[in-house]
Amino acid sequence: MASYIVRRLLLMIPTLLGILLLNFIIVQAAPGGPIDQMMARFEGLNSNASTGLESGGGDGNSGGNTGGSSQRFSGANEELRQALTEEYGFDRPAWERFGLMLKDYATFDLGDSLFRGQPVIDLVLDRLPVSISLGLWTTLLVYLISIPLGIRKALRHGSAFDVWSSGAVVIGYAIPGFLFAILLIVVFAGGSYWNWFPLRGLTSSNFNELSLLGKIQDYFWHITLPVLASAIGSFATLTMLTKNSFLDEIHKQYVLTARAKGASERRVLYGHVFRNAMLIIIAGMPAALIGILFTGSLLIEVIFSLNGLGLLGFEAVMQRDYPLIFGTLYLYTLIGLVLKLVSDLTYVWVDPRIDFGTRES
Repeated sequence: MASYIVRRLLLMIPTLLGILLLNFIIVQAAPGGPIDQMMARFEGLNSNASTGLESGGGDGNSGGNTGGSSQRFSGANEELRQALTEEYGFDRPAWERFGLMLKDYATFDLGDSLFRGQPVIDLVLDRLPVSISLGLWTTLLVYLISIPLGIRKALRHGSAFDVWSSGAVVIGYAIPGFLFAILLIVVFAGGSYWNWFPLRGLTSSNFNELSLLGKIQDYFWHITLPVLASAIGSFATLTMLTKNSFLDEIHKQYVLTARAKGASERRVLYGHVFRNAMLIIIAGMPAALIGILFTGSLLIEVIFSLNGLGLLGFEAVMQRDYPLIFGTLYLYTLIGLVLKLVSDLTYVWVDPRIDFGTRES
């Protein structure tokens, strides 16, 4: 097993390099780079300033100076563009910039944001608590509900409970998370009915003044509605996966043999079926966690005014903030690869018959 873990860790290096290289090429090919974004802002400020001067009045010669002023602004803009290009290193070849980026990433130096003036790692760490809160609690809620529900549906397959519960989870799957978030706000956050939960933020303004118990209550008070909105569309897939996995195992020969030997139904279900049926569910856990943690919370963060990684990544893409884009991508990919390895090790923990260490390199 130790050799397998070492091989997987070594395999992460080319995988990580390949993902970074592919995204680097795609982002570099996209129009409107960071220098263009900076120049657009500068030209917008110049335009507003010149409009203000013109509206302030002038003499009869003002019209004749327009062409000269325009030429001067154009020349200044080109000089500024050239200076910015050299300052941020965009005058270097793409391969050289990619190599320097990898060299910095090897020491977890993610650089500074072009538009925020802060280290990328500080921005990520500042937003991380929000995304971790949404991702972990959403994943925990989904698994705590979907797995027992899927098992019960498998044991009562074809019953009225199976039919109406399937309808309920499918309806939940069909409702977009952001629409359900708006519904929760309207009903429970002072919209049209009750004002039971706060509308924005992860904590109250007086959070630091509260006791430990008060802080815990305040935290869960704020996180309840965003977690419910994030989880609503995730129940159906995991519930039906659990049900079908258990149904497939229940009808296998070893289950019939265990029952014939006089094993109790509980022993058959949780001593034999559960271990085998849970393998496919565990396989999907890293992808589910990564999806909820990093990619599925943008609209939820916007609706509930939460500054998380989803909103940070979206803003970085819109601004073409290259250090922020590639820095967050690097961290996301690295975390995803590590979680995938953890998933494989969990296979062995659930079913000791599986031994990845015997695989060929």
